[in-house]
Amino acid sequence: MNGSDQSKMGVDEIPPLGLKDLLQETRCVPELARLAWQWRQVPTAPEVAGQPVLLLPGFGASDWMMEPLRRYLMRHGHRVYRWGLGRNHGRLGQLLPGLRQRIQTIVEKRGEPIQVVGWSLGGYMAREIGRDNPEWFRHIVTLGSPVFGGAKHTIFQNRYQRQGVDLDGIAARIEARFATPLQVPVTAIYTKTDGIVCWQACLDHRSPQVRHLEVSGSHTGLIYNPDTLKLVEQCIREAAERSGC
Repeated sequence: MNGSDQSKMGVDEIPPLGLKDLLQETRCVPELARLAWQWRQVPTAPEVAGQPVLLLPGFGASDWMMEPLRRYLMRHGHRVYRWGLGRNHGRLGQLLPGLRQRIQTIVEKRGEPIQVVGWSLGGYMAREIGRDNPEWFRHIVTLGSPVFGGAKHTIFQNRYQRQGVDLDGIAARIEARFATPLQVPVTAIYTKTDGIVCWQACLDHRSPQVRHLEVSGSHTGLIYNPDTLKLVEQCIREAAERSGC
């Protein structure tokens, strides 16, 4: 099966991740080292030239893990906001109300829609709030975010199954959300060497507003891989230009 066929396979056909896939995440170490080596080459731009951007951490992460991306975007002049909700523990019923309030507050303060960059589960959360409140968003960037199947298509699948979590039920609820079309422009950045999330589950061929960009690297490195950071900033800038900002 070639790469194009794989990208459009049904969600039930996506092969599960295993130890071999997880070991690929070790490449995040040299990715971080490369960022440290190249950091001095990142230019500094005046803040007034940039966009309001909110960063959302992935499952198990909090604001401090998003700091390299935040500082990178700030160096390019953007006004970057932390999500401020502590660790992303994955209990969406508890997190989503606070995140909605956070986004609404920033939008009202700025008087304009914002751009959101969400890593992994954070990207999924941004998309789902965007379904219900598209007027708050100028653009969303997802980084290795599973938009189909939820935890069923992550390295944590077996762990949740042992805990008795109804993964099929969660996947069905995620599927039902597609009855509400996604109107916000989304750039979905993914890597085929992702050891945490099945890359096929990061692709949304059902929403016309979504474009897909492939990068090389690990899932963890998506928030500090120098090539990815450069691409994210470029996407933010292009989205602003398209909207006339």
